Amino acid sequence: MEPTSKKAKSRPKLNPTESAALQRLEHDLITDSGTVPATKGRHAIHCLTVIGTIEGHTLAPDAQKTTKYEHVIPQLVDIEEDPEIEGLLVILNTVGGDVEAGLALAELIAGVNKPSATLVLGGGHSIGIPLAVSARRSFIVPTATMTVHPVRHSGMVLGVPQTLRYFEQMQERIVGFVASHSKITARRFTALMHNTGELVMDMGTVLDGRQAVEEGLIDELGGLGDALRYLYKEIESGR
Repeated sequence: MEPTSKKAKSRPKLNPTESAALQRLEHDLITDSGTVPATKGRHAIHCLTVIGTIEGHTLAPDAQKTTKYEHVIPQLVDIEEDPEIEGLLVILNTVGGDVEAGLALAELIAGVNKPSATLVLGGGHSIGIPLAVSARRSFIVPTATMTVHPVRHSGMVLGVPQTLRYFEQMQERIVGFVASHSKITARRFTALMHNTGELVMDMGTVLDGRQAVEEGLIDELGGLGDALRYLYKEIESGR
């Protein structure tokens, strides 16, 4: 009878110089991009953080903390290709940002063939919602919030029907992705988007952790330990 769990992979021993270089590299990754390459538990879990504003084709102001999609894309490719990485944990505390960049990252996370989980801390607002539901399992802490609202644009736009149709199509893509990667229906998600009785200067809905789970937007109420236990279980079951 075969054992139900895999043993943690043994890693090659490094000499002091190599060990110091690896520590510097890990430190730089954490401070520059908020990335932990692989945890040192019984399984190698890559921790990816999505914080602040999701930056797209244009630069965000210098005073804002950002997640740059051109940095995250190669990380996700590396996670998929690296045989030593056994699972992916995405931790979110984001106000949202560029719609196309957010959807691109969400599609990449959804396409990772290894066990994956997302954990919403603080906030998972706007285009952060598709990212929050993109993994195989999503978690949220009770104090976190998620703001569901229609697509917005700042700056000058052409006041023609084609512009409005473009925004409608973009919103349809967001709704379709969220509905296909969570338990909420497209109709209910759209209704939350167009709620006019909650936000003072906008339409939409703010959900706390428990409400997000009750609506079917997020799978489970839980924290870091819950997300890691899920990943360990999935890895050890060979899924």
